[in-house]
Amino acid sequence: MARIPGDAAMKVIRGGTLVESNWHGPADLLINDGTVVAVLAPGADVDPAAEVVDATGKLVMPGGVDPHCHVGFTSGEFTSLDSYRECTTAAVFGGTTTIVDFAIPRPGQSPLDAAEQQRLKATDGLCDSALHACVVDWDDTTADQLATMAQDGIRTVKMFTTYAGETMANEHTILKTMQTTRDLGGMVIIHCESDAIVTDSQTTAAATEGIDAAHMSMTRPEIAETAAVAAILAIAESQDAPVYFVHQSTAAAVELVADARTRGLVAFTESVAHHLILDDSAYGGENPERFVCCPPLRSADAVEELGQHLFTGHITTIGSDHCCYDTAQKEVHSHDVRHMPNGLPGVETRLPVIFSRYVRDSNLTASRFVELTSTNPAKTNGLFPRKGTLMPGADADIALWDPDVEWTVDVDALHMATDYTPYQGMTLRGKPVTVLVGGTVVVQDAELVDGTPRGRHLRAAPLDFEGGRRTSM
Repeated sequence: MARIPGDAAMKVIRGGTLVESNWHGPADLLINDGTVVAVLAPGADVDPAAEVVDATGKLVMPGGVDPHCHVGFTSGEFTSLDSYRECTTAAVFGGTTTIVDFAIPRPGQSPLDAAEQQRLKATDGLCDSALHACVVDWDDTTADQLATMAQDGIRTVKMFTTYAGETMANEHTILKTMQTTRDLGGMVIIHCESDAIVTDSQTTAAATEGIDAAHMSMTRPEIAETAAVAAILAIAESQDAPVYFVHQSTAAAVELVADARTRGLVAFTESVAHHLILDDSAYGGENPERFVCCPPLRSADAVEELGQHLFTGHITTIGSDHCCYDTAQKEVHSHDVRHMPNGLPGVETRLPVIFSRYVRDSNLTASRFVELTSTNPAKTNGLFPRKGTLMPGADADIALWDPDVEWTVDVDALHMATDYTPYQGMTLRGKPVTVLVGGTVVVQDAELVDGTPRGRHLRAAPLDFEGGRRTSM
């Protein structure tokens, strides 16, 4: 689908510091017809008809790519509250210009049907989106469905090792899906928690301290995650198949994946913002139900250890795991987390909370921030170099950041379709102040200046593998 005609006149972004994943420095950026045309020396001559976007004092970054969003997601009796328009509006206010959503089939629905239904929603978005498919049970039609989806550019396939009876896949299904996606130039992505350990922990909690939201951290222990990661790595290694682990919440889990990479396996770690920022003390405060997510928030020490792997390079990407439930939905079963909707709203806050905590407060480089939140998510989803960079030929999806502005997170000033944010009252430094999508300014000075739906379903390119071993990144 082409960009809307006339919405992306020639522009030059002047006076800022351009930040790529592998370098940064003063530069001007010339864009035309929705695409980056050239990176220029500061003040270089350009067509006088070009519109000037003043980036003085700003960091000019590729728009964020959020590899982990659930839009209008139904799980059990609950459906998250946002549409594509609402989710992508919140995304662009937070500096994210591409989301990757999940097509998770409902009981009785095929993976292909779920994907076809979800991708039709892309055109309602203010920015582009891609899709992860999902397989729950393997049958004699699954391979053909995966091939059809790969032809349409849906090459990543999610599976769960927990949630028995709903989305959990058995090891046979996981192995067969790994084989097939490997041969189609794709990759399996895995939610890893041992269902047996989780079920036992929940039973024990219900009989002792309690199974309510305040005891969430007891019901899904760290060992459930590491046990499942080890099992999945063994299957992936047996097939020489690439694998991507979503929302890893402990240093031990991250290190298992890093060790597998040293053995030659193509294996990636995603962490998410709330596991890098929040800790399990939230379950002891007011509204503990608002913080129920899977895996749960970990101890402050675990958060500190996990965050260190942003610096070691062991974490590949940072997502949001955005699930836009509200307090009322969270309260229905807050007495029993086994029946609660899991997940936190975060598509709008992902980039600002990570930038403030790790770039401003902990000296993570701005280039590494871009790598984690834009470039690597684009690469692992077959969207690079169209997304995740500002080099010539890339889509002109751009966020201009004021690195010094100090502000306080307040749900009333956010744009997600919920009544709370887990970061309420947190003081942050740094914020995207101007955001362009396809060369058009959509957000400026905290105002939506162009709300035209211009989203496209992005077709992922085949991932760059030889056998199972990646040739780059």
